[in-house]
Amino acid sequence: GKLTLLCDAKTDGSFLVHHFLSFYLKANCKVCFVALIQSFSHYNIVGQKLGVSLTVARERGQLVFLEGLKSAVDVVFQAQKEPHPLQFLREANAGNLKPLFEFVREALKPVDSGEARWTYPVLLVDDISVLLSLGMGAVAVLDFIHYCRATVCWELKGNMVVLVHDGGDVEDEENNILLNGLSHQSHLILRAEGLATGFCRDVHGQLRILWRRPSQPTAQRDQSFTYQYKIQDKSVSFFAKGMSPAVL
Repeated sequence: GKLTLLCDAKTDGSFLVHHFLSFYLKANCKVCFVALIQSFSHYNIVGQKLGVSLTVARERGQLVFLEGLKSAVDVVFQAQKEPHPLQFLREANAGNLKPLFEFVREALKPVDSGEARWTYPVLLVDDISVLLSLGMGAVAVLDFIHYCRATVCWELKGNMVVLVHDGGDVEDEENNILLNGLSHQSHLILRAEGLATGFCRDVHGQLRILWRRPSQPTAQRDQSFTYQYKIQDKSVSFFAKGMSPAVL
């Protein structure tokens, strides 16, 4: 299994999350989606444009969805009889993310009856930076990612997709620790960026890709590519720099 990091640098990289989610559902994967910034209905509307129904996927057990916005309200204002994935919100000193990890492990654990219908498990997190703004430390978040990686990628032979923001603020030490820690663990880094030249109607940004292949010789281990992209209603167009159809 491989850990994939979506690195959003001062631009909206959520379109990548939507397309990864659509891809994995179409590939018949078992998906655990920890959504910390948008509602289920938002992802479902976008998913329908991309040809998938999150409602159907959830009803048939393919998708386990944690709606962070709604859950946060429940945790803070309602008494919880059982541990909640976002239990740390009720703690005076933000502790650890063990309840969230237990949620992920329970969501993706193999079930003897009919589990063979899913190809492999996938964990998506959109976006992990939110945990820092909610009071968690970078080390605690990296511990959570480490345990998820050990379970999802190594034990269950699945994949992880994690979106993290890179605000470019050198003074934000916690975010820098998180970003560097995730980058070090990732096999594939997708960095969505705006254009250096500013806004363009026909080119919405560029995507820098770093692909690490540990099994390859040192000289061939890391490969990097850069593409520009344009977000359309039901898809995204990728092309080499200066090769936009509008330019040609």
